[in-house]
Amino acid sequence: MIKNNNNAFNERRRLLIESLKRRGNLSENVLDAMLKIPREKFLDSSFHFRAYEDTALPIDANQTISQPYTVAYMTTLLEVKEGDKILEIGTGSGYQACLLALLGAKVYTIERIPDLVEKAKKVFNEFGLKINTRIGDGTIGWSEFAPYQGIIVTAAAPDVPDSLMEQLAIGGRMVIPVGTKSYQSMYLIDRISDNDVKRHVTDSFKFVPLIGKEGWKTG
Repeated sequence: MIKNNNNAFNERRRLLIESLKRRGNLSENVLDAMLKIPREKFLDSSFHFRAYEDTALPIDANQTISQPYTVAYMTTLLEVKEGDKILEIGTGSGYQACLLALLGAKVYTIERIPDLVEKAKKVFNEFGLKINTRIGDGTIGWSEFAPYQGIIVTAAAPDVPDSLMEQLAIGGRMVIPVGTKSYQSMYLIDRISDNDVKRHVTDSFKFVPLIGKEGWKTG
């Protein structure tokens, strides 16, 4: 169970969530879950004082923990329901996976950088969250447990990977930033049937590149 014992951090977290609520386009359920997660736990101690700024921050291996607004926005689009099987591409710090788990999802998360997976697993264990992790190429997904009611990609793809499309359940949703390495649009993909999907292009964002067989070849 996640415990928040630092009153100073708790107050900063509350103020951040209140500011996100005022934007008006984010799920109350998502924001309530974010209120329970101590973001400082996912950062090096030198960045703890910035944990509740609404900005992306550096983590190991030249990666980032996403801006809180971005996390809330993508998770809102995903429309997670209790018991949904969700595939996350890009474990990173582990923050997004924890949020999905708190929303009641069965989370499967893939990360290509082993050190990040090991750090994230320590946080999952500390919080008492059962999250399935794998080290590997996220662009080809995790077919063993497909199909998924939701797929969330937390890195920038040049296009939507075919393997991920194949692993999305009928009635499922995928949220993925697509574009160049410097500029992306957020895609929301609804799978209507085996042969029919609807793509919606929403706002612009900036993510680290999605590296792999069906993504970028290098960073």
